[in-house]
Amino acid sequence: MNKRLVVGTSSGALYLAPERYQDDEIKIIPLGLIFKGEEFEENKVDAKAFYAELETLKNPKDNLPRSSMAKADDIRDIFNYAVDNGYEEVIVVCLSSYLSGTFSLIQTIAKEYEDKLKITVYDSKICSFPEGYLCHLAKTLVDKGVPTEEIIKELDWVKKTQQFIGIDAKLDYLIYNGRLKGGKAFMGKMLSICPLVGFDRDGVLGSIRTVRTPKKALHELCKEIIPLIGDRKPEDYILYHIYTGEETLNTLKEIEKEYGIKVNHEQVMMTPGPGSSNGPWLAGYGLSFIRREDEPLE
Repeated sequence: MNKRLVVGTSSGALYLAPERYQDDEIKIIPLGLIFKGEEFEENKVDAKAFYAELETLKNPKDNLPRSSMAKADDIRDIFNYAVDNGYEEVIVVCLSSYLSGTFSLIQTIAKEYEDKLKITVYDSKICSFPEGYLCHLAKTLVDKGVPTEEIIKELDWVKKTQQFIGIDAKLDYLIYNGRLKGGKAFMGKMLSICPLVGFDRDGVLGSIRTVRTPKKALHELCKEIIPLIGDRKPEDYILYHIYTGEETLNTLKEIEKEYGIKVNHEQVMMTPGPGSSNGPWLAGYGLSFIRREDEPLE
């Protein structure tokens, strides 16, 4: 079996996940964060402190944080590492190609190494820990000696059912970042509109629907996740909270008790890059199914 290296992007939040996911053998391509005139690698930013600062940031329109693509040199550094250390294959699990040009950039640079490495660039069609979970799964299967073609099928199986849905309790950063403009922004603020957001199967992040007031939106979020879990047993899925700041998350934890929702996995904070578009008031759920032996791969 070829020696294979698994690579992720920092938006997958593996570095913010429980310690068991933090595998030094998984190489991470850092995405950028531009904040107050400086550029950082997002995985080197204290995420909790970053979101706390956004809650009280003065003149946010003038100091708006923005995410940026991975740098070509960082991608080449990892591919060069693979070559220098005797790897023959690289599997890269990337954040949704809809959210960033990083996926296309990695594909382009991979062509430079066609005579040295077999490189598979996988579009997770999502971000945050659902993306990181796919990367972790790929590494687990590599360690078991599963062929790359079968690994991709396993990732595809999980990807078909994975979910990331949440609410932005305040519209401020959606407006500052231009996701809500003009009349929609004005009416949204005036009427306390709160969007329920999620990814579709093409990896596009958008509004599922809008609800009046954050509290009502959190109730709708709970109603939304229950049928997605269905009658699946807890050992056959992981359900966890994804959040940027703790204010909305704590309210969600109280409301979900009314619906009998029990998460079975530790919460994972969203990384600063993707989170900069939402601001510090996002909370929701990540859901990934675990394939049972009686479930066909295809």
